[in-house]
Amino acid sequence: MDARVPTREEAYALLTKYNSSESLIKHALAVEGVMRYCARKRGEDEDKWGIIGLVHDLDYEQFPEEHCRMSRKILEENGWPEEYIRAVVSHGWGICSDVEPRTELEKVLYAVDELTGLVVTTALVRPSRSVMDLKAKSVKKKWKDKRFAAGVDRSIIEKGAHMLGVELPDLITDTIMGMRDVAEEIGLKGTAAGD
Repeated sequence: MDARVPTREEAYALLTKYNSSESLIKHALAVEGVMRYCARKRGEDEDKWGIIGLVHDLDYEQFPEEHCRMSRKILEENGWPEEYIRAVVSHGWGICSDVEPRTELEKVLYAVDELTGLVVTTALVRPSRSVMDLKAKSVKKKWKDKRFAAGVDRSIIEKGAHMLGVELPDLITDTIMGMRDVAEEIGLKGTAAGD
């Protein structure tokens, strides 16, 4: 059977079929927003990048011990293209997958997955509770405090930035900008001025 390109609607339906956790769905939407932003910035296929970002943690809620392996199985069963599947699996490189990120898309996904968590946590401790007025320097300030967002593996973000050949503040800025596009959906519109 030839794999056909999935639509955003199909990707979202699959995500919500396997995930009911509000925080996991918001994380998926945040990563999708960042992937779309980064694709636009690079002149790449925004839908493809966004869809892969949306389903990157597809199996996490139901199969945490088999993270990435079950995503491959589910996506194959649904006839997804190998290129999409490989990208999804590569975000777990060195953690739960031996698939190394090679394409620009895969490297961006690898770098921003953890980073979105740090951005969310940083935004939530601000008076505005928003990404709309968040700057990279605020995230960098929190970066140094290892107790803050302790679950965020900063070494993965650093490795991702290195693979992409970008400076950390630039990667953080791109992540914030991408999350601003979906601020309403991920609950981080807050009370900040400006739309």
